[in-house]
Amino acid sequence: MHVDPATAAAEPALPQDDLRPAGEAADAEVAAPPDTGPVGVSESSTESQLFAEHELVELRARWDAVQAAFVDDPRECVHKADGLVSDLVEQLTAGFANARSRLEEQWARGEQASTEDLRIALQHYRDFFQRLLAV
Repeated sequence: MHVDPATAAAEPALPQDDLRPAGEAADAEVAAPPDTGPVGVSESSTESQLFAEHELVELRARWDAVQAAFVDDPRECVHKADGLVSDLVEQLTAGFANARSRLEEQWARGEQASTEDLRIALQHYRDFFQRLLAV
């Protein structure tokens, strides 16, 4: 396969697991909104990370312990991996349910919600919807 040096220099290198053409990968990265912090810290949790940093550290440590035990007891290791993933799914479900409840509180004031309140609520729902699709 012949690689044109002029083209190769103009396109950014892609990670090994990124199978998209270089232009598409760059466009997708530009369009992605940044995460701004742990859930519950900001007003709009739809823009935040799924877990606080200390929770990520704990979850990764639990996974490392599970994975390290594979050689000694593969069946038990897989059982523990299943439990860890189950816990993680429950945490995600609870976090997204809480975020949805907070969104609902923004507009569910009956007739007291102004058009501007509803416009902002719809923007937050859109952001939340996009975040759910990204998971």
